[in-house]
Amino acid sequence: MSGAKSDREQAARLPEGDVVAVLLAQHARIRELFADVKAAEGEHKKQAFDELRALLAVHETAEEMVVRPVARDTAGKKEADARNAEEAEANKVLARLEKMDVGSPEFDAQLLEFEKAVVEHAEHEEREEFPTLRAGRDEAQLKRMGTMLRAAEKVAPTHPHPVAAGSTAAQWSVGPIASLVDRTKDAIKGAMAHH
Repeated sequence: MSGAKSDREQAARLPEGDVVAVLLAQHARIRELFADVKAAEGEHKKQAFDELRALLAVHETAEEMVVRPVARDTAGKKEADARNAEEAEANKVLARLEKMDVGSPEFDAQLLEFEKAVVEHAEHEEREEFPTLRAGRDEAQLKRMGTMLRAAEKVAPTHPHPVAAGSTAAQWSVGPIASLVDRTKDAIKGAMAHH
């Protein structure tokens, strides 16, 4: 996927921990997980989708709390509001997908449509929001935002690879999106309090 590769290359050119670098790396991971879900079947497909929805829930929540208030200032209210509206819509679709059987053709059809919307949304951010963030804030501020996103990222469980015999993926569960969103908000508030 050209998208993920170019996102990672752009991120690598930015200072370590810069908010835009963190966001680009998340976008790359989201693109890769979509590809993974589409290629997988059975239990692997379910786990890839669980990881995708966890990352999306955390990513979107963190953007709303950390990025949008600044983007309102740097990219303008209209831009920030449009991105927030897309994220609210994405959350509704995620909630629908969450209830579907990942093995069903309906799931695949809905997932493809959803991927298109998520990728378009990410590209808008990369084009219209991210450059204004870097132009409108100094490196220290960008790093502080990056730190908050990193704190939020820890809420999204990434799928563990069973190390010891007898450790199964069954113990690993994402839980509902709503609880992830709440935990993300708490993580960011905690990070804000420390700064």
